[in-house]
Amino acid sequence: MPSVIGLLEERERAAAERVEVLRTEADRALAALREAELDWERFVVSRETVVEVLAGPDGVAEADTLASGDPEPSPSGAVPGSVVPEWCEGLVVSVLSPEYQRIMTVLIAAQRALFCKELASELGVEPVAAKVEGVRSKANRLVRQGWLVKEPSGRFALRAGVRGGGS
Repeated sequence: MPSVIGLLEERERAAAERVEVLRTEADRALAALREAELDWERFVVSRETVVEVLAGPDGVAEADTLASGDPEPSPSGAVPGSVVPEWCEGLVVSVLSPEYQRIMTVLIAAQRALFCKELASELGVEPVAAKVEGVRSKANRLVRQGWLVKEPSGRFALRAGVRGGGS
């Protein structure tokens, strides 16, 4: 009859082997994830660069970029997916495309700076990295164009003087 210690040692070795197999699989999955994230980030940067290049000197998309099938400008001048105009005194949130207006509306309602995850949650965005990074990209674009400020803590806040739709 085998000893209890011997049986436990045998099961311990089997469990250790299983852990090592799973660690190897996890390392492969993490490496694949890192590679996929780098690819995704490269495409995000490429798209943002193309949008900036297609923008005219005043930050508004040039007329020839509105090819057939592209969304028509709204009465406010906003085109969904268009370049964010640089903020200046007197410019209101309603000039932004709807997805940027939603970000601004959340921050106006919050009356405080929000982390990107909080902002994404308030927007009803699924809490997965790619979706949250999409919100972060838009918020950073609003920062670059002067609509928002990004605090050292990483929180996003309205720039002083930014007003809502018709106020």
